[in-house]
Amino acid sequence: MSLFIDGERHEPTGPETIDLIDPATGNVARANVPLAGPEDVERAVKSARSAQREWGRATPGERAAVLHRLADLVEENLEELAQAESREVGKPIRMSRESDLPMVVDVARFFAGEARHLEGAASGEYVPGYTSWIRRDPVGVVAGIAPWNFPLLMAAWKAFAPLAAGNAVVLKPSEMTPGTTLRLAELAIEAGLPAGLLNVVTGTGRTAGHALASHSDVAVVSFTGSTAGGREVMRAASGHNTRVLMELGGKAPFVVFDDADLDAAIQGAVAGTITNAGQDCAAATRAYVHESRIDEFVDGVAAILSTIRMGDPLDPATEMGPLVSAKQFASVQYAVDRARADGATVVTGGGRAPGLPERANFFQPTLITGAAQDSQLVQTEIFGPVLAVLPFSTDDEAIALANDTAYGLVASAWTTDFTRAMRASREINAGCVWINDHLPLASEMPQGGVGASGFGKDMSKYSLDEYTVVRHVMADITGSASKEWHRTLFDAR
Repeated sequence: MSLFIDGERHEPTGPETIDLIDPATGNVARANVPLAGPEDVERAVKSARSAQREWGRATPGERAAVLHRLADLVEENLEELAQAESREVGKPIRMSRESDLPMVVDVARFFAGEARHLEGAASGEYVPGYTSWIRRDPVGVVAGIAPWNFPLLMAAWKAFAPLAAGNAVVLKPSEMTPGTTLRLAELAIEAGLPAGLLNVVTGTGRTAGHALASHSDVAVVSFTGSTAGGREVMRAASGHNTRVLMELGGKAPFVVFDDADLDAAIQGAVAGTITNAGQDCAAATRAYVHESRIDEFVDGVAAILSTIRMGDPLDPATEMGPLVSAKQFASVQYAVDRARADGATVVTGGGRAPGLPERANFFQPTLITGAAQDSQLVQTEIFGPVLAVLPFSTDDEAIALANDTAYGLVASAWTTDFTRAMRASREINAGCVWINDHLPLASEMPQGGVGASGFGKDMSKYSLDEYTVVRHVMADITGSASKEWHRTLFDAR
């Protein structure tokens, strides 16, 4: 059963189905899985709207208690969830077990705490004779549309903040990776979340996603995915002036200045390239390295990338798994082949990993030099383990190159000079700039980009602004029937 509505599993009513493919073998893991359609979305939203009324009146402490208990249950079921995540996406079990799942727990605990800190401005008299104060209330029903690369973590980002703020949530995970999101919804009921507050519909973007984004009873759509997909969601939501939160694509610059700790930069570049097989909008994709250090950097990164262990995602020795699908493999291969045709040099990698199942989607970690700044490889999100390296000669040039794309999600700067680091953090146009590292996140800090990478924030207290409405309450404190401002309209009677 591939829906979760009103506290129970259900079968979709629509005719669409999908075969779920094991990325590590290319074999069908589950055939003819039914997908949600508009009727299922309607049921889910109706259930959420009904349940939210009471949840919105629950105390912050009551909402926090449920999220804390849910965090406990995720911890208790961590191994089950980690293995399911690795099987569906193809990511190494070490990453699921030691990174993704612990962060899901942390996000739940963080928003459990933030539920008790939702407050407005202090009350006061801003107009003589009146006291004003601020109410911060839930928006109602939130639609969360999540991608396939981090299914459970993205479900946590999409669900926990709205729930903490008193909203109901309808989640649409990717139809390719629904398993852990459905299991999370079951655990939420076990944790004491009232039925209907977290519903899951597992259809495609063009059906279930569109039906959610265009629904008149959805107050906010939170979308993580491609920039093109985000534009479709915005178009669908515009019919009802629905608020949208967009965490879209990225093309992260990785800037290595001439004074950088090169060993650290090399290690960071490898990590930023192979994490989740490069299927991460925050992945390091274009390294700009000072011309005096570029040869050493290329040699160091290539040496490590060529030894990365690929294989069974459930083997703890595996360092990088396959791409999620044959379609994704073909897209990455096309980008590398086009770069070759345009005159770039593939230093290492560049195609299917040898010695692994032919039907699977293992793509070698790939390092490319000689690409032009305006090439597709440098300007377009590849979403695979591919790093392009380009030189620069001055700090001004490095920052200009880093900013020379439509995207602005994340970036990193590698330097031992404090002033240079501060300049990079100020002038590189990205929602997050790391200094001497790439990729770590904290629940207390916001995640979100600018430009083609979207707008709005996931995580942190700032994300709660997306899921609440600020309302002004103004109360007369004089007890007088005749107000001073009435004289501008009529004489006192």
